[in-house]
Order: sequence, then structure tokens, then C-alpha cells
Amino acid sequence: MQAGITQDSTMNKLIMLFVLDKMETALTEATVLDLCCYKNNWIDYTNCLQALYDVVQNGFVYKSTPMGGGKELYDLTVEGRVCLKEFYTRIPSSVRRLIADDIKTRRIEYRRNQDYVATYTKCPDGSYDVVLKIVEPTKTTLEVKLNVMTRSIAKYLERSWQEKAPSVYSKINDTLLD
Repeated sequence: MQAGITQDSTMNKLIMLFVLDKMETALTEATVLDLCCYKNNWIDYTNCLQALYDVVQNGFVYKSTPMGGGKELYDLTVEGRVCLKEFYTRIPSSVRRLIADDIKTRRIEYRRNQDYVATYTKCPDGSYDVVLKIVEPTKTTLEVKLNVMTRSIAKYLERSWQEKAPSVYSKINDTLLD
């Protein structure tokens, strides 16, 4: 697809509302940009940021900070849902289908990228603290802090967390509740 489906700011805002509706969860700005700009080119970067800003300013999307910290999340308001319901037919059906199909196949990938967070920092003694989290919009479900000896182990844990987070959570939960 060409760079950005349209330069029309109204269309970009409707696409933004449609994407948030189809994802069925609050999204970080990074996820919105990745979904709309980098992977799909539905809206170019500058217009995407402007559309996100505009829908927040107009009360169609609200911005919140998750309990326990984390990146700000964006989700539809009631007004945003009403607006989308009234005007979604202005988004060409082929574009709606393209967006819906892509989100259907990638929803879990985007949720993992956003909800399973891993970071590491170097300690004064040369070891590394690795923090692994499962974060939901209203709470941190799991937070594990590990100290490892090398940067390569820290990087491995950071890279593998998104794939292993559900099974780690399940094993911890099962072990503690047994």
C-alpha cells in the first residue's frame, strides 16, 4: 500500500477510531504508531500523531496511565464509539476490511508487545537486574525481578519474555496455589 492511505485529516481520525475499536483494548502510543504507520502504512507518521492528538483533544479517545506505572494508554470514549458508529461508512469498505483482517491476525502479537514488558539495568557490581512484568491497563499482574551475572543473559531474558510470560505466570500461579 502507498505511504498513508489518505492525507485527509478527518479520514485519518476515523481510521484511528476504527483501529482502537477493532483492537478492543487500550493501546500505547508506540503500539498505535507501529500498527498504523510502520507495519501497515494506513496513516503516515506525522498525520498519525496529529490524528491521535486530535481525537484525544476532541474527547473521542481518553488517555490514561496504568496503575503501578507504565506507558500511557489510549482507548475509545463513549463519544468516540458514537462518532465511529455514525461515520464509519466514510472509511472505504476495502480499507475497513484491510484493517479488520490485519488486526484479527496480529491482535495477540500487539497485546504481547504491549502487555509483557522486560527491562534490564546494570548494577554497580557489574551484574544486571532484569525486571519482567505482565501489565494490564488497570494493574500489574506480575512483576519479577532477577539478578543475573552477564549482559547476554539479561538480553536473552528480555527477548524471550514476550513468548514465555504466559507459561511463567501459569507455573508460578499453579505452584503457589497448589
